[in-house]
Formats: sequence, C-alpha cells, structure tokens
Amino acid sequence: MPVPTPKAHVCMPARDDLSSNPPAPSQHSEPQPSLEELLDTRHDPAYGEAVQVARLVQRVTAANASPFTFAGTGTYIVGGRRVAVIDPGPDDAGHTEALLRALEGRTVTHICITHTHSDHSPASRALAEATGAPVLGFGPHPAADAGRDSARGSAVQEEPGDWDFAPDGVLGHGDVVAGDGWTLECLHTPGHISNHLCFALPEERALFTGDHVMGWSSTIIPPPDGNLGDYLRSLELLVARGDRDGVYWPTHGPAITAPNRYARALLAHRHRRTDQILACLRDGPSTIPAMVARMYTTTPEVLHPAAALSVLAHLIHLAEEGKVTRDPTADMRAATYALA
Repeated sequence: MPVPTPKAHVCMPARDDLSSNPPAPSQHSEPQPSLEELLDTRHDPAYGEAVQVARLVQRVTAANASPFTFAGTGTYIVGGRRVAVIDPGPDDAGHTEALLRALEGRTVTHICITHTHSDHSPASRALAEATGAPVLGFGPHPAADAGRDSARGSAVQEEPGDWDFAPDGVLGHGDVVAGDGWTLECLHTPGHISNHLCFALPEERALFTGDHVMGWSSTIIPPPDGNLGDYLRSLELLVARGDRDGVYWPTHGPAITAPNRYARALLAHRHRRTDQILACLRDGPSTIPAMVARMYTTTPEVLHPAAALSVLAHLIHLAEEGKVTRDPTADMRAATYALA
C-alpha cells in the first residue's frame, strides 16, 4: 500500500464558528458529570502480551510506567494478516521485541504516529528497520518545543521530544490510510502538541486518541508548543463527531466507552480551571506557583511542575482573549499576573 499523498499543509484550521464554551447537552440527555466522576484507573497492562481489545485491534503495552505515561505506552496493532501499528512506543528493546513477537507471521504495511513525544515515536525506527514499513506522521518534532525541553532542568514536566523523528510520509487532517479490511482516517488535533493526530477506525467505530484524550487523567498542555485554544478546538472537533465514535483507545490506559460524554466533560473541566484562575487573580494569588498551590491541593508535588505548565497555558489563552495581563518579566513562568 503506497504512502498517501497528503493535502497541501492540511492542518485543522482555527475556526471562528467554534464556541469557546462546551456544547450544551440536548434536553433528553443525562446531566453532564464532572471529569473526576469519569476518570478510570482500572487497567491491566499485561506487559509484553498482545491483548485482543477489539475484533481488529490488539494492544501491546510497554513497561514504561510513570506519572505521565500511567501504566505505560499502549502500542496498537490494527488488522489481521496485513496490519498497521499505531505508536510503537519508547526506545526500549524489550518492548520492541514483544511487539515483533506479536507481529510474527504478519506484514506491517504502515507505522502511524500520533505525535512525537519520546514515549510514542522513537521505537518506530527499530520497527521500520525490522519490517520495512513506512513511518507516517504529521511531521518532525515542532521547533517551538525546543524552549520547553531546554528549560526542563530537574523538574518533571512531561515526556521530552523525539528530535530524531523523520517520517517517511506526512499525514494531515482528512488523509486516509487503508489496509485489508481496515481504514484509518486522520484527524489533526493540536493542543497537547501541534503535530498531534488521532486516527479513526470506522470499521470498529473507534478513535485512537494518543494523548489528546486519556481516560485516567486530563492532558497536559505544555507551552510554548502546547496551546490551550488549539486543544479546546480539537476537543470540540471530537464532540462534533457525535456517535461516529463508540469508543476511544488512548495510548495510555483503558478504553473510554462513553467517548462523547467524556470529551464534553474534558471541555467543562478546562472551563472550570479557567474560572479557578480568574478567581485566584481576584482573591490574591497572582503567580503560577501560588495558583498551583491553591488549585492542585490533592495532586502529588512531583506533578506540580506539570500542573504549572497547564496553568501557564490557561494564562496565555486568557491573555490572548484580553482578560489577563502580566508584568514584563521575560520568563512567563515567573511573571506576576493580574485581571485586565
């Protein structure tokens, strides 16, 4: 199967007709639950095994558990004898060997990457060398992310970028990769990172959501490349799909079996975070560390640097909307913020 010819730089456009408010439920729907009510941490990774999670889908999970990868990276195998592999995972020989065992007797026709963080894409190189399959993704790791990686220091914030990633073929919003009895439709879903893709599998009414939507946790939006406005629009894109998706398969954690409801809860969660930040600025806390201390009282301190990145993403979005100002400190993370 040849690599698809991408459309000319077909990214998901920033659309003015998408509201910044979560879609209202219909009058016949159930009340919208909070995100906390829907989070699910029940998950058996079955490390090294090829677990059949749907008729056309198997998952092999890497043993790279962390505060950001949950139980590890779930690599998906789509198809029967001729298959696609989604998110081969980290540069880990044990995981690659387990994946190749699961692929014995089959032909890999495509290696698809949701995005280029180091827990998702590095193993694509070993898998491509072993199978001869082309590696497909939105593009290289975004240059804007260099500022975040260079400023990491000792703080645990998020998985670093895969700066060596170079796809054999580029995928954009609306592109289709097809194989024997399966079809993967590409959705460009920036926000967590600008080169993020989700892959719809209509034969299973399923959507592989990478890190855009995860059932065990909300997603980190790490500036400078991570962008909250893009993330909200990408969530709204998923909500607008309605019942086309009966299940989400994230790269980390279990399936999300009420996907549209969950995506709406994520939108509502982000708007509540925005309200919390505005309340902080009204009441006194005006720096990111002070806001994190007030807002994330039940979050382990090891995750506070990551929480600070999400607060920064919200503040940048509020500044773009003209609702917040900051002092002219060069480092936005150390700035003092105020209501406009």
